[in-house]
Amino acid sequence: MKNKALINIDYTHDFVADAGALTCGQPGREIEGKIVSLTDQFINNGDYVVFAIDVHDEGDEFHPETKLFPPHNIRGTEGRDLYGSLEELYQKNRHLETVHYIDKTRYSAFAGTDLEIKLRERGITEVHLVGVCTDICVLHTAVDAYNRGFKIIVYKDAVASFNQAGHEWALGHFEGAIGAEVR
Repeated sequence: MKNKALINIDYTHDFVADAGALTCGQPGREIEGKIVSLTDQFINNGDYVVFAIDVHDEGDEFHPETKLFPPHNIRGTEGRDLYGSLEELYQKNRHLETVHYIDKTRYSAFAGTDLEIKLRERGITEVHLVGVCTDICVLHTAVDAYNRGFKIIVYKDAVASFNQAGHEWALGHFEGAIGAEVR
């Protein structure tokens, strides 16, 4: 049984494209090749691959992010589509039992989702994290994985943020505070 999973976090148009509603900009686009390569590698190896993608409902005044960020990743919009060639790779492999897509409504991919159940039922003990934003959704997912006892690997050339200082801080935090391996 395979014991590792790749979790792709929020690599969407709104977070990466030039015109994205909450874009990381160039740093986000620069990691596309590495994210696609790692995802393809995990899929071809038969490992579990999760696309944990932020979703919001238009006009939801009760969501806590409404006061923090402009509307983004609105259900049914192009902004929520996976960015670049990651969308093509997902569409080509979405039928596989080892590929799972989850909607998430909070920073962490574990909050309010079935992610932990899916990982546990497959005997997965190690999670590999890629995506955006390093210091927000990747960070909160990593902390929740730590609190649930998973081994964590973060690929520093496959994560990005719109806040370079936050990005650098989070990379240090992964290693220094939660014992993640940063590759």
